Amino acid sequence: MKVVGEKPVQSEKKPINGVRQLVSMWSWRPDIEPRKMRVRAFSGKAVVMLCVACFMVGCLISNHSWNTQLGLPIIDRHQEKIVAVTEDWYHKRRLAEGSPRDIMEEVSKAHQAIQSLDKTVSSLEMELAVARTSGKDGPPLVKPSTQSPQKAFIVIGINTAFSSKKRRESLRETWVPTGAKLKKLEKEKGIVIRFVIGHSVTPGGVLDRSIDEEDAKTGDFLRLDHVEGYHELSSKTRLYFSTAVSMWDADFYVKVDDDVHVNLGMLASALARHRSKPRTYVGCMKSGPVLSQKGLKYHEPEHWKFGEEGNKYFRHATGQIYAISKDLAAYISINAPILHRYANEDVSLGSWFIGLEVQHIDDRSMCCGTPPDCEWKRQAGNACVASFDWSCSGICKSVERMMLVHNKCGEGDGAVWNVAL
Repeated sequence: MKVVGEKPVQSEKKPINGVRQLVSMWSWRPDIEPRKMRVRAFSGKAVVMLCVACFMVGCLISNHSWNTQLGLPIIDRHQEKIVAVTEDWYHKRRLAEGSPRDIMEEVSKAHQAIQSLDKTVSSLEMELAVARTSGKDGPPLVKPSTQSPQKAFIVIGINTAFSSKKRRESLRETWVPTGAKLKKLEKEKGIVIRFVIGHSVTPGGVLDRSIDEEDAKTGDFLRLDHVEGYHELSSKTRLYFSTAVSMWDADFYVKVDDDVHVNLGMLASALARHRSKPRTYVGCMKSGPVLSQKGLKYHEPEHWKFGEEGNKYFRHATGQIYAISKDLAAYISINAPILHRYANEDVSLGSWFIGLEVQHIDDRSMCCGTPPDCEWKRQAGNACVASFDWSCSGICKSVERMMLVHNKCGEGDGAVWNVAL
């Protein structure tokens, strides 16, 4: 059936605020067939008014939407993000358009911030180490101290024995300062030097009294709560670092034997290059054979732990002289009760760092030979940090030859004072 339509009735009313123009321009009658519709286009003013009205309604709705996690309006949160991104963009643009000097200043500031953070972490580690060694978390390893650790650059512990008085004298006559010079070196350069020794099997006996008398004259001893003995060197080394950490807040801790010649200026310069590196282990790295045969000087009772017969040790610094950074010394102090001790002291130290993120620095200037080796190097402008003979694990006949080595291989008595630290 055909439905008869009717023309749409044109609205005679004028649009109010562009809203009435939205009303259809015809009336609908279902019993009438629609004819071809002609729609009059909206005016530009009406479209603009409609957009403004929609925007206002949208703003009213969005202003009531809250971020439940931060407690801020969503719109404000997005504005903050936009401001942050904009500021970051302008900062990067200023860097890109700035002079190389500005860029270097920014890099320097970032580097200083990182160093400050490292020092903060190290300080916390030091405080924990001091607390542990003072007996707060278990049996005390060293005598508790009521004073804060003294700030230093390097603490040098010279391993010595009761029978080595002449060796000590040979060092005081060459590279170890005495009296006022020793104190001046600590105050002006932050270099602390001490002869490290424990006590005899019978504390307070003749041997101990002789050390007390010597220390009263020289003031250059560090006494450990340790029974002296050749086969106790690993324990002595462990206790030395634990004690040194509790007394001095240093960047590096050095252990050296009393029959080795050292150029203090070269040592300070070498360690200063690694000052910003964390967990640093410096020395002449080696990997000697594991001796399983009994009766030999360096016999290793636990040789079976290193594999088949004829195997070698892992890389570690030779025991004549080596240095470790503050965080490694603190690590030894904190974990001292559970650090295993092998027969050889240098092997023990190296084993304590296995499995840690430690940077091994192989510095061959720390194991020069005696003249003519160290003499040639000094003449070439490359004075050695330390000199000794491998055949003797130190300077052969050191009491008689220490002055000779010092005269031929020494850097000069004033060298350490000219080192910029």
